[in-house]
Amino acid sequence: MENKLLDSTGWKILVALQENGRLAYADLAKMVNLTPPAVAERVRKLEEAGLITGYHAAVNSEPLGGAMTVLIQVHMATEREKLFRHAVVDMPEVLECYNVTGDVSFILRAAVSSTSHLNDLLTRLMRFGQTSTQLVLGMPVPRRTIRDNWQEWKSE
Repeated sequence: MENKLLDSTGWKILVALQENGRLAYADLAKMVNLTPPAVAERVRKLEEAGLITGYHAAVNSEPLGGAMTVLIQVHMATEREKLFRHAVVDMPEVLECYNVTGDVSFILRAAVSSTSHLNDLLTRLMRFGQTSTQLVLGMPVPRRTIRDNWQEWKSE
C-alpha cells in the first residue's frame, strides 16, 4: 500500500505539506499537476495510511514564558515505566518524550519558565528514577523535511 502512495507525486505532496502544512489543495494541486479533488484524495489516503500524522504550528515558547528549553534524561527500572508513561502525559511542560535505547530509559524535551520551575519538574520526575538535565542553548537544525531519498542520508 505505501509503495503506491509514495510514488513521485506522493513524495511531492509529503514534502510540500511538511514545509507548509497550511497549503490549500488548489495550490498543492498546481505544484503536483493534479486537480484539487485528486490532491485531496491523495492527502486523505496518506493520512489514513499513517504517513501523515498531523499538522502543527511551530511555536516559540520564549515569548509565552517558557524561557528555557531543557532535555531531561530519565533512567528507571523497567517496572516503573508504565507509571511514568501515564504521569508524563499530564505534565504540560513536557513537549516531547522519547523511549530510547542505551543507558537511559527516556529523553524528554521540556519548556520551563525559570530554574524554580525546572526544579519542580525534576522533583516530579525523580520519583520515577534518576534524572540528568541539559539546558538547550540553540538548535542548529530546528526541523528537517523528510524527502524521498531519506534512506540514502549518510553522516559525514
